[in-house]
Amino acid sequence: MKIFYTLVLISFSLCSLAQNTVSGKILNQKGKPVVGVNIYIDGTYDGASSDDKGMFSFSTSTTGAQKLVVSALTYETLTMPITAETAVNLVLKIKESVNTLDAVVITAGNLEAGDKSRVSVLKPLDIVTTAGSAGNIIAALQTLPGTQSVGEDGRLFVRGGEADETQTFVDGIRVAQPYGASAQNLPTRGRFSPFLFSGIAFSTGGYSAEYGEALSSVLLLNTQDDPDQNKTDIAFMTVGLGLGNTQKWKKSSLSVNTSYINLAPYIASIPQNVDWNKPYQSLSGETIYRYHLERGIFKLYAAFDAAQFDLNQENINYADKIRVDIKNNNFYFNTSYKGNFGSNWQLTSGLSYGYSQNKGGIVQNVFQNQENAAHFKLKIKKSISDRIKISFGSDYFITRFQEDFTPFSNPSLTDGYTNKIGAVYTEADVFFSKNVAAKVGFRASNNELLHENNVAPRVSFAYKVAKNSQFSLAYGAFTQTPNANYVKYSQFHSFESEKASHYILNYQYVKDSRTFRVETYFKDYSNLVKYDTQEVQYNSVFSNNGSGYAKGVDVFWRDGSLVKNLEYWISYSFIDTKRDYKNYTASVTPSFVASNNLSIVTKYWIEDWKSQVGFTHSFSTGRPYNDPNETVFMNGKTKSYNSLSFNWAYLLTTQKILYFSVSNLLGTQNIFGYEYANTPDSAGFYKRRAVIPTADRFFFVGFFWSISDDKKSNQLKNL
Repeated sequence: MKIFYTLVLISFSLCSLAQNTVSGKILNQKGKPVVGVNIYIDGTYDGASSDDKGMFSFSTSTTGAQKLVVSALTYETLTMPITAETAVNLVLKIKESVNTLDAVVITAGNLEAGDKSRVSVLKPLDIVTTAGSAGNIIAALQTLPGTQSVGEDGRLFVRGGEADETQTFVDGIRVAQPYGASAQNLPTRGRFSPFLFSGIAFSTGGYSAEYGEALSSVLLLNTQDDPDQNKTDIAFMTVGLGLGNTQKWKKSSLSVNTSYINLAPYIASIPQNVDWNKPYQSLSGETIYRYHLERGIFKLYAAFDAAQFDLNQENINYADKIRVDIKNNNFYFNTSYKGNFGSNWQLTSGLSYGYSQNKGGIVQNVFQNQENAAHFKLKIKKSISDRIKISFGSDYFITRFQEDFTPFSNPSLTDGYTNKIGAVYTEADVFFSKNVAAKVGFRASNNELLHENNVAPRVSFAYKVAKNSQFSLAYGAFTQTPNANYVKYSQFHSFESEKASHYILNYQYVKDSRTFRVETYFKDYSNLVKYDTQEVQYNSVFSNNGSGYAKGVDVFWRDGSLVKNLEYWISYSFIDTKRDYKNYTASVTPSFVASNNLSIVTKYWIEDWKSQVGFTHSFSTGRPYNDPNETVFMNGKTKSYNSLSFNWAYLLTTQKILYFSVSNLLGTQNIFGYEYANTPDSAGFYKRRAVIPTADRFFFVGFFWSISDDKKSNQLKNL
């Protein structure tokens, strides 16, 4: 019996001798103690938590080399080697995680809308429920700072840049022809309905090296990854009909929507400032198919648009009106794949094809042009750690443009070009802490048509100064092939890429339902195209000697908590810009720029009326124009622009909506500019004609009916 007790005593003593103590203190990067941190020996249950002084201590039966794991919520997990017998009084510093929701986000030049956005200035609903937008994504974006509302054009003008300086992408793949058919002083619309898009990123400058061939901005439209349910949407409108359907299966889904627009009934009842022979009509549709693979998602997107119109336009140089008859056919197709492979690798790839054809007549002159454009893309991203992510990829663009013009009683003229652009890029996202981040990259491209190579560096930096506020900086160099109206004469002339440099400083404050942004910028333009004739023509003398600048400040404020059920935002932009390009005789502010722009947007839900009402007020100071009766070039200025728009959506039932909207509610007589005669009259005076909107007001009435599995879904978000 004594022997037994002796053996037990020896065994107990040996176990006691094998127990080692691990102790120490946990500090953050600023040297302050961190409470509640879990510390343990990897592969064992031996461990403890730090106290309010950051101290910890525990015993372990392990010996020799071990791995000590230190983990805490909102901090990066730390794993370090220790020797169990000597791991006492350790001082361990842990870093805050950069993946937390309140971590810094680079915001310079970026405006986002979407449920997945880390910092969103708009909600998905805002894109199309904004009064005056009439369901047009472009019109809604024109209520954001940095944009110009050019009513006689309808496209997106950003920070002193022409409309063709903005590139549009669907799921990262370029759209070569993003706008519908139009004629001079007749505004166009964006081709894409908001029906299939879940998020929008709009960059007003300083954007990623992933995107090229854009001097001013990029518009990124992201299609839905997954619809929520099966549903059918039906629309009866004063301007046409619409039908949409979504089917969802286990791994895949298909969404289709189509619309027919015919303005003839509307124009018959509402007077217009346009003399129509055949009012605008179009048939369009979109579809997206999604399939979820084991480690990624494949999407196929297609859209078509066939439109035509015939009108008689006044022209100051002709006694009789000029007949303009245009037919446009457009098709866009893209496929994309995004998935993960290996260890923290991500692959994004895709291709697109766009076809656009315009044909018709101007007086007795006949024209036809067509553009075929393709884009191939490959991008690979690697997460080296939570703090460093690198990406690299390539783009290949092919564009073929041909135009045939047959003047009355003269032989046909054919112009066009084929261009191939290859580009590679790389970029690194570096998070120094959850308060400091940087994005550094460059883009290198080869332009076959222009016989040149370009290298464009891009740098962004962000610093979080407080829990809800941060500063961002961005710099970037950007190049773009000149407009097709110029390079279609490449067989006669040599051109170079137009260039711009962006410098941006941004401050942003976000808390709960309030967002405040202020951003100042400077853009330096060089290599802009100039020509020496009144209109662009094959025998014009072209050069890339043009230059310019744009500088200004943009302010945005959004609040959703001042009044219950009220959402509103205010955006203001000031811009000082001048250009010497085209056939300008001096460096002046272009005719599409207003120095001051203000938008006030409100949306209010009235519970008792089951209604959402909205108002949008847009104001801009006068735009410059050239009066040949004066000696100073571009010395005229229009009166200020004012427009108040209103919309009202009434829920007849949960899934049936009656919708009404009117633009320019007060009927303000706005003037976009003036058209002057080419030659003076007998008194030596150049006569002029005001360029005015196609109508003083636009009224819209629609009935929208949704049929869905849950019997709750409706089209309020699409109005």
